[in-house]
Amino acid sequence: MTLLRKLNCALALNIRRYSSAIKNKNSPKILITGGLGQLGVECAKYLRGKYGRENVILSDIIKPTTEVFNDGPYIFADILDFKGLQKIVVDHRVDWLIHFSALLSAIGEQNVPLAVRVNIEGMHNVIELAKQYRLRIFVPSTIGAFGPDSPRNPTPNITVQRPRTIYGVSKVHAELLGEYYYYKFGLDFRCLRFPGVISSDPPGGGTTDYAIAIFHDVLRKGRYECYLRPDTRLPMMHVKDALRALSNFLEAPNKMLQRRVYNVTSMSFTPEELADHMFKYIPDFSISYKPDSRQDIADSWPQVFDDSEARRDWNWKPEVDLDNLVKLMLKEVKEKINDYDY
Repeated sequence: MTLLRKLNCALALNIRRYSSAIKNKNSPKILITGGLGQLGVECAKYLRGKYGRENVILSDIIKPTTEVFNDGPYIFADILDFKGLQKIVVDHRVDWLIHFSALLSAIGEQNVPLAVRVNIEGMHNVIELAKQYRLRIFVPSTIGAFGPDSPRNPTPNITVQRPRTIYGVSKVHAELLGEYYYYKFGLDFRCLRFPGVISSDPPGGGTTDYAIAIFHDVLRKGRYECYLRPDTRLPMMHVKDALRALSNFLEAPNKMLQRRVYNVTSMSFTPEELADHMFKYIPDFSISYKPDSRQDIADSWPQVFDDSEARRDWNWKPEVDLDNLVKLMLKEVKEKINDYDY
């Protein structure tokens, strides 16, 4: 290679690096709390791909795996320690806060006092923090924010909400508190009510997690015992759609948003329908049904989610249907089992 060509290559490489640096410099600095839960790690990977590795900080009170630690910035953050959170926001010049820290439905029912502390007191801390430092804050909500008095098929964006779990109560509290801070203080609060989110990570204690556990058990043991009735219909979405919805919603200009809280979903199915789609690819597994206390929770939740307002206001549209979900999960869970051999 001639000297001139070497100089041109070096110049082109520096220009690309400079352009990348400019892009990352203008990107928001994002803090994710509760980062080692179901959505946190995948969310960090997704947003790092858009905004740059150093601009997305994952946090939790748990020691991360080597893989998570090496993937990008990771820090200790206790959402019940307000001064500690203040220091993080100031030291890292945080612009956006994504608040995932929460005890899920079934786990919350087993330890209500802890759920109150984590889900409600923690929410108070992060929303006051966002107000104080003018952060854009995203807090996920859930189909569990509805109850047996809500219309179930379909469940509209605005309707009666009387949940019967501490998880659902805490999410309604978060929705209302966030809307209040928006109208009272101009806080840029954003919230999506997610259905059951399905990913390859092992189930984490949610009522909809049967749709994750079934893939792990079938691929490892060839059978699955479901804790819900075969005809229990619930809204669901693959994690790819969930992360795309979150990212698109966070980027949407405020002038497009008619609400601060939106339903989003991809599909609704029953355990029986999910198993039928799995039989196309694994014809020899067995499934049985033994409903437990989670059945009562599921019976109070929406069967079909109406997300027409999100589609209208900021152009939300899911991409993963049930058959694609099954193919993705079989591939992803198989890879995870091979990687960790558990």
